[in-house]
Amino acid sequence: MSNMSPMYALCLVAAVCCGEACCSSCPVLECWFVQEKTGRGGGLAAATTLEKSLLHIQTDPHPAESQQAPSDIHPDRVYLITDPAGTLCHRSLNPPRGSVEKPQCEINPFLPQPSTLKWASPLTDSASSPIYLQAHWFSTALQGLNGQLAVSTITRAPTATKEHKVILSVTTTTVSVQSRLGGPVLLDCGFWADPSSPLSGSGFAVEWRYQFRGEGRLVLAYDGKTDRLADVQEEGATLDYEGLHQRGNASLILREAEVRHSGLYICTVYLPHLVAQVTMELQVVEPPSLSIHPSPLPLAVPGQSLTVQCEASGFAPLALELSWEFKGSDGRSRPLGSGSLTGHRQAWDGTYSQSTRLELDSTQLDLGPGGELTCVAVHLGGPRRASVALNVIGFSSPSIEDSMAMVGVALVLYGLIKFVSWTVTSSGSDEAGQQEKKDK
Repeated sequence: MSNMSPMYALCLVAAVCCGEACCSSCPVLECWFVQEKTGRGGGLAAATTLEKSLLHIQTDPHPAESQQAPSDIHPDRVYLITDPAGTLCHRSLNPPRGSVEKPQCEINPFLPQPSTLKWASPLTDSASSPIYLQAHWFSTALQGLNGQLAVSTITRAPTATKEHKVILSVTTTTVSVQSRLGGPVLLDCGFWADPSSPLSGSGFAVEWRYQFRGEGRLVLAYDGKTDRLADVQEEGATLDYEGLHQRGNASLILREAEVRHSGLYICTVYLPHLVAQVTMELQVVEPPSLSIHPSPLPLAVPGQSLTVQCEASGFAPLALELSWEFKGSDGRSRPLGSGSLTGHRQAWDGTYSQSTRLELDSTQLDLGPGGELTCVAVHLGGPRRASVALNVIGFSSPSIEDSMAMVGVALVLYGLIKFVSWTVTSSGSDEAGQQEKKDK
């Protein structure tokens, strides 16, 4: 037995360490508590107060332990939040100890009220509020590190306590999405409702809205209580309805990305008296196609001015940088500037085009005997290049090898001319001799 005691001790230490690791897997979140000041009227916007708060997250409803609040946080702003789904224990919300970057967190008082959706059937059976709503309700919005996760939760705490429980959570792992033109797009949105809450068994509704530069539209809306879609639905947008009912998968699927789809998307989930939403940004990106005109370039002579145009077409979004480069016969590259840029033109599919024109003077630009002219485009979809050969003739005196070759060609031509001349002369002499014999 004494031989087993060291092993038993090691196992006990390992179990304790494992238990501590499991308990510490959920974060302690620093948050801003935001609420409106009371007693302000006159039609003015209500002022808000900001207070630092601390959220202790756990997945099991353990009894609250006394937590000493930091000196800059009031003890009334320290909360214990139980999240049975474990959404708030995501790694992006739990940075390493001592990390400079922190998750973004904001908590607000929340007032439950019946949902009034024109396109959905009432989620509440009566106009009266259940006793269950007589509690402290908070709405919390969080964003993880590096945009990995965005969460919106509705929590409830019995009156006179600070022990909250998540009743509804809406999440997305696609806070920022880029997609190529024409490809399918998946905007992630999932929700979880506490099955022990009396608000989770009376149906739900999901709404997707689009916003861009102050304009918005309804993309898709689904009434889970009656299994019915709203009359307004954008073409090519759909949901996984089976996954929506079974797993709370409310992700939006766009079958074919178009330029007009770029913008902000809002996924909103409604329960009786509760609502939570997350936002995400979609950017449809398509790199430009480059073409140079004329191609190939005509031969140039020293002092001649040559106009070259490069056209970038079929790109999105709008931002684009065009420039020119020249690589000489020595292999060295040098910039030639952006040339004369035209304005943007928009095609029927929403993509853009733009051109740049370059005036080439072989003398002023010191192009030598020529080289490679390149049009360079820098775009969010990636850099693009298009090149064309430039040849300048008569640039310098011939080299020794060229001179020797020219002498050789001249000698050959001279010999050929002499041979033809000798042949013609000899044939003429023969004809003259024959004529003299006939006369005699």
